[in-house]
Amino acid sequence: MKKNKAYCIGGGIGSLTAAAFMIRDGGMDGSQITIFEKLPTQGGSLDGKRLEDGSYSLRGGRMLTTDHYECLWGLYEGIPSLENEGMSVKEEIIAFNKKHIPHSQARLVDENRHIVDVSSMKFTMHDRIELLRLTEATEEKLGTSKITDWLSKEFFDSNFWYMWQTTFAFQPWHSAVEFKRYLHRFMNEFPRIETLAGVKRTIYNQYDSLVLPLLKWLKDRNVNFHSNTIVTDVHTQEIDGKVTVTSLEIDADGNRQTISVDADDIVILQNGSMTDASSLGSMTSPPLLKTKEDSHGWKLWEKLANGRPDFGNPKPFNSSIPESFWESFTVTCRTPKFFDKMTELSGNQPGTGGLVTFKDSNWLMSVVLYNQPHFINQPDDVQVFWGYALHGDRVGDFVPKTMVECNGDEILTELCGHLNFDKSVFDKATCIPCRMPYITSMFMPRAYTDRPKPVPETSKNLAFVSQFVELKDDVVFTVEFSIRAAQTAVYQLLDIDKEIPPITKHDKSAKVLIDSVVKAFK
Repeated sequence: MKKNKAYCIGGGIGSLTAAAFMIRDGGMDGSQITIFEKLPTQGGSLDGKRLEDGSYSLRGGRMLTTDHYECLWGLYEGIPSLENEGMSVKEEIIAFNKKHIPHSQARLVDENRHIVDVSSMKFTMHDRIELLRLTEATEEKLGTSKITDWLSKEFFDSNFWYMWQTTFAFQPWHSAVEFKRYLHRFMNEFPRIETLAGVKRTIYNQYDSLVLPLLKWLKDRNVNFHSNTIVTDVHTQEIDGKVTVTSLEIDADGNRQTISVDADDIVILQNGSMTDASSLGSMTSPPLLKTKEDSHGWKLWEKLANGRPDFGNPKPFNSSIPESFWESFTVTCRTPKFFDKMTELSGNQPGTGGLVTFKDSNWLMSVVLYNQPHFINQPDDVQVFWGYALHGDRVGDFVPKTMVECNGDEILTELCGHLNFDKSVFDKATCIPCRMPYITSMFMPRAYTDRPKPVPETSKNLAFVSQFVELKDDVVFTVEFSIRAAQTAVYQLLDIDKEIPPITKHDKSAKVLIDSVVKAFK
């Protein structure tokens, strides 16, 4: 067993999987690894919880695919299921999805509650030429440009854009580089984007299905977890020309202490968080409008990056909340009325349809009905679904307020308006809105040097693991990105001579290319 100690700042999936790689591949003893998390629970953005009134809340839901996510599956094939003895988490997710096959029949719904025919992408020849030009441009040429710098106004009225935008949460002002990366990484999904046939879901929400099994695996190996603990400072020295962490300042429920760090120890920092400064509302109150002043996730990165170009530049990601925020909502239904009406409208049983987007809504609202139960120990007479809107700063179609000004009851009123459902479908229901100021901050236009490598060239024992690091060809806003960053960092710091699962190059497949061209001309 290696005797290094490791300190992970932030308890998100990046830190949790970094700990797993240190143990599995680095030969470290779990008792030598400590994870600090400012919240009461681990898991970071992969959250999901039952509130005191019995309703549920989750900030988001992650779509998986077995055609990608190579590092995720490589790890979870060795993490045991909590419920199915003898099966890994990977095996149980694959088995679940063989029983619940996605095939959306109501991907887009228009203002007349008409299910839009999305078999055609509705491209013009000009749209195709522009999209091809962007897809084939080098990242150097794309630079800090926005999607709108490459695509004309008419493109954003295509069926493709409505589906791609709401599937991945892109905005027209987001980075052209990130948009291009998505087009390449998920090119095999393009021919079936209207049905979401490639999507795989976890059995429950991602906290219950991904975080809890991993936490048990780590705890069984004596990893140390410190919740309600903030790392307030990271002290460094330059040793042999390398930035070396020498100590950490922590605040654990008001108890301050200094932890010494040796040069051979490891420090993993989650530099930035897409769910930082998020806030929950209720049926009677909108979420608080938190700002960077309420944020803790950027401070350490800003301090460490000051004067160190290879440590990145947080500013492009945290300087424009109006361009990086959106709002989600979780609805707990205590009668089956809404699920029954949605099943009748969409033709999909819960868990088989994916997102339903109201393409003409001012808020650009979408909802998804999961297979039930969506939480461990969820009562049989309760159903939970999730929704979000990309334009929360706009006045609603049926509620004369912006979404960020609305409480949960008003969001349900807006949703019923788009569906032409009587509000009684939400008798006894609870809607919990959630505002996230930085939820798409990693999509903001950036220079190549704005994101540090997981282990900067000038670093001795410090690594960055988050959605804000540079990984060639991979895409942010995925669980895979955090896990790949963690594996990359751990392998480099511990000098592990093993191959990291390569990114599957679907964009080099002749079949995928032909299918994509055919789809583009439908």
